[in-house]
Formats: sequence, C-alpha cells, structure tokens
Amino acid sequence: MAKDRFHNIVRNALEKEGWKITADPYEINVDDVDFEIDLAAEQLLAAEQEGKKIAVEIKSFISPSNVSEFHTALGQFLNYRDALDKIEPERLLYLAVRVPVYESFFQRRFIASAVVKYQLRLMIYDVQEEVIRQWL
Repeated sequence: MAKDRFHNIVRNALEKEGWKITADPYEINVDDVDFEIDLAAEQLLAAEQEGKKIAVEIKSFISPSNVSEFHTALGQFLNYRDALDKIEPERLLYLAVRVPVYESFFQRRFIASAVVKYQLRLMIYDVQEEVIRQWL
C-alpha cells in the first residue's frame, strides 16, 4: 500500500520522543486476513524494564470529504484493533491526525462522540515542527 503523505513526519516525531520504530509497515495476519498498519514502535521504560508498544495508523484528511476519510479511518482502526487484540493485546493502536484536522473536524459533536463511543486513541501531530502535540 502507498504510504500516507505525512508518514515520514509522524515517524520522525515518534523518533524525536524516543520511540524505536520496529516495523514500517507493521504487517500482521489474523485468521488468514492480512493487515498492514503504518507503523509499529516500542519505548523502553527504564524504571519498569518493560517496553510500551504501539501501532500507529496515519491519516492525512486531505480529500474533499473529511467525513469519507473518517469513515475509512474508523473502519480501519476498528479492524486493526480487533486484529491486535487477538495476536498482540499489549500493543496500543493510535490514529495519527494533524493538529488543524483535530482542532476543526475532530471537535464537531458527532465526530467527538464517535471518538468516545469507539474508544479511539488519537495522536495529534504538528507537520511543520514534526512533533507530537498530544496523545489522547
């Protein structure tokens, strides 16, 4: 699959925060169904000597319809989360979205309630500075 327009920016932002990218893309197979999540990363927590593992699905929201992109992103997120629950339940899945998309589109009541209802974990990133602004 083609990489998202902001793929490398998100990868750089994760690395700046000390995450080690362990797969790009993160390919998994569950019950004979193949999935390809954009990134997998790990961060060693020194105090615990145990790593925190995440998977990140990156979405640009640059098409004419943010609603259509949200439908796709939500469907992918739910499928990927279910797949991870079966094979690697300790790995947390995040949907990465740009700051302006989060501040406008994701603040709409319907979208915000869907985020809560479906328990989406969001990673909000800044394209210009290549940093993560918020983990939700």
